Parts: sequence; structure tokens; C-alpha cells
Amino acid sequence: MRPFRFLTVVGEQHDGPGLAAFARRAESIGYSALVIPDHLVAQYAPVPLLAAAAAATERLRVGTFVFNTNLRHPAVLAQELATLDRLSGGRLEIGFGAGWNKPEHDAIGIPFEPVATRVARLTEAIRVLKGCFADERFTFAGEHYTITDYDAQPKPVQRPHPPIFVGGGGRRLLTLAAREAGIVGLAPRLGRNEQGLPTLDAPSITLAATEEKIGWIREAAGDRFAELELNSYPTGGPMVLTHDARGETRRRADQLRERTGVELTAEEIAESPHVFIGSIRELTRKFVDLRERLGISSFLLDDMETFAPIVEELAGR
Repeated sequence: MRPFRFLTVVGEQHDGPGLAAFARRAESIGYSALVIPDHLVAQYAPVPLLAAAAAATERLRVGTFVFNTNLRHPAVLAQELATLDRLSGGRLEIGFGAGWNKPEHDAIGIPFEPVATRVARLTEAIRVLKGCFADERFTFAGEHYTITDYDAQPKPVQRPHPPIFVGGGGRRLLTLAAREAGIVGLAPRLGRNEQGLPTLDAPSITLAATEEKIGWIREAAGDRFAELELNSYPTGGPMVLTHDARGETRRRADQLRERTGVELTAEEIAESPHVFIGSIRELTRKFVDLRERLGISSFLLDDMETFAPIVEELAGR
């Protein structure tokens, strides 16, 4: 089995010294990587923030969870990422996604295209990114990007390229991840409400749904499945540290029903790879069980300090 890796997220804005202290604390606890999402909301831009975090640390990896392909040309992004990988001494991880938040596309006039088009664009963008990181000049002619005899500079430290993370909840994205990424994120499927805003497809966070997704990944990855790292994160609601896991799980079931209109049992909530409720001991056991049963070894935790004892016990094991 792969050793445990834990990621923590920069969830609020920090000044320079505050960010440096946060990153150093994550490193001292044993977190593998510090990540940041990529949205046009009240947050810092990913690349300069990650560069500052890398400069303040020695071992901590830095990455995105995840870049929105629609916001940047992949060849331009490749130059920034190769620079960041070199400045960090080879500690970059690249999370890449197809974009899911329609309102931020609308706000700046970027068309929010159908999912098939966005996934096709993401597929081409990954190929362009890998081409930019390769040693030789490359040419690419796709539906969304055209590259002609281009020798991108600089090249990243990590060869042939930094680890690429792609996640998803549907078969189309997970198939792409299985074929092109080194880290595959297990995510819920998303629906749309009457206002066009994303909504959680509650059944897709269950253990049974996750087992089905891993089956899709295994089928698409073929012989390289054993090389993949599987990641999960708490999309079923915030992680909760409690000695009343049963009561809190029932409350979470009620919250999900009110939010989505779907009734999941307390047992389905408790065993979900996307819900983490319990004591430090119970949650530690759950991470071990998820790795043993499903092969998931990478987890994004939503509170760096609260769950530090779990990371200190399991990271790298």
C-alpha cells in the first residue's frame, strides 16, 4: 500500500509573515502539501501564494486543488509552473480541472460550456502542458489549442513533469484522470439547481458509489493503476471532531437531506469516504480502513490544527 499523505488548504488570506508561519507549521506537523483552490473570489492568486509558501519551507510540497483550465492558456501556465517547480527545488504538484462554477465564468464573460466541451478542453490542456515540460520542441493541433514547433522554457526540475492531479465524480473525468494523471481525486458528482448553481449529488459520496468510481479508474488505467495515488476530501460537509459520532452523523444526514432532498442513512454517512466525523482515534481508524479497503492513501483535511494528531501518527506510514 502507498504511504499516507495529508494535504492542508490555505482557506483564508494571510499577510506574508502569516502565510510563512502557516506553511512552516504545516511542514512541522507532517503535512505533505499545502494547496489552494483556483477561483475568482476573495482569495489570493495561486502561483504567487505557492511561491511564497515554498520559499518559507524546506520539504513541504505546494499545489493547486485545482486550476480552472478555462481561465488560462496551458502554454502560458506551463511557464509559470515550471518556474515555480524550479524555485521550489522540485516541490510542485499540479491540480487541474475543467471548471465547475458557472457564476465566476459569467462574471468575466468566459462561456461556461457543456461538460463534454470542458473535459475535451482539459484533455488538450494536459497534453499541451506535458508537451511544454518535455525536452524537445513540440507541435499540437487540437480543437481548442494549436502549438507550432514550440520549445517551452524553463523546464521543471521534476521529470518528465511534476505530479498531475485530476479529480472528478463522473466516468468521463475519472477516465481522463486514470489515463493522464498520477494522482486521481475522488469527488462527488454535481447537479444544478434552478438558478444554475452547483449542487451536491448526495448518493455519489457513498462508499458504494466510490467503489464504482474506483472500478472505472482501474478499467481505464489498465497496467498503470498500481502507480496511481487515490485522493479523497470532505465534500460531505466539514470534518467534525467529537466523541458523539453517532449523534453528529444523524445531524449530518438531516443537513444533507435539507440541502439536497436526498435521504442517506446514518450508516451511509458514517462509512462515506467523503465524511469524517468522530474522535481522533475513530478518524485515524477510518483513514486506515479506507486505505485497506479502497486503496485511498491521500487525504485533504479541512482544519490543519484540529486534526494534527492524525497526521503526526499516520503521515508517511
